[in-house]
Amino acid sequence: MARFTRIQVALKMKETGLVAVFYHPDLEVCKKVLKACYDGGLRVFEFTNRGDFAHEIFGELEKYAKQHASGLILGVGSIVDAPTAALYIQLGASFIVSPVLNEDMAKVCNRRKIMWSPGCGSVSEISKAEELGAEVVKIFPASQVGGPDFIKAVKGPLPWASIMPTGGVEPTHDNLISWFAAGAHCVGMGSQLITSNFISNNDYEGLKNKVQETMLLVDSVRP
Repeated sequence: MARFTRIQVALKMKETGLVAVFYHPDLEVCKKVLKACYDGGLRVFEFTNRGDFAHEIFGELEKYAKQHASGLILGVGSIVDAPTAALYIQLGASFIVSPVLNEDMAKVCNRRKIMWSPGCGSVSEISKAEELGAEVVKIFPASQVGGPDFIKAVKGPLPWASIMPTGGVEPTHDNLISWFAAGAHCVGMGSQLITSNFISNNDYEGLKNKVQETMLLVDSVRP
C-alpha cells in the first residue's frame, strides 16, 4: 500500500518543485542515489521502469526508503500499460508516471487513489487526462513538445492545469526560470541532475551537494 496519498504527492511536487528521475540495474547504487537525493533535500523520486526485473529493484528500494528516508515519496515512471501500473502499486508505489495517455491506467490508479501523471503533448490530451482524474500531467519530451512556450500557451485556455515538464530540464538558473515563469507545477530531472560521473566515481556526497544546490536554485526562481 502506498505510504502517501495522491493529494500529498501533488502538493509535495508543488512545494518542492523538483522530481528526480532515475534508473540503475544495481540495487545498491539505487539506494545510494536515493539517500543522497533525500539528504540533499529532495522529497519526490521517480524510479523509471527501464530494465529487466526493474520491479524487483523498486520493491526493495521502497522498503529501504521506508526505513532510511521515510519522508521521501517514491513512485515509478515509464509505465505504459495498466498491468504494469498495478504491479508497481502492489509494491508500494505512491505515484505512477507514464510517457503516454492510457485510460486503462487511469482506472487502475483511481481505484487505489494513486496519483497518475500521464504524458501529454497537446491541449486535447491534457484536457482528456484531467477528465480521467490526473492531478498533474507530464509533458514529454518537454523540449521537443514545445518547451516553456508550450506550457505558457496551454495555461491560457487551461489556467488550472498542473504541468510537469520532463526532458530538456537542466539545473541552471536560465533553464529553470523559463519553465517556472511559464507556469510549470514542478519539473522532472534525470541525467542532468544525477550524472553518470557521480555514480562512476562513487561520489554520493557530491551528488547530495548537487541536489542541495539545485533545490535552492529551484526555490529561488519560482514566482
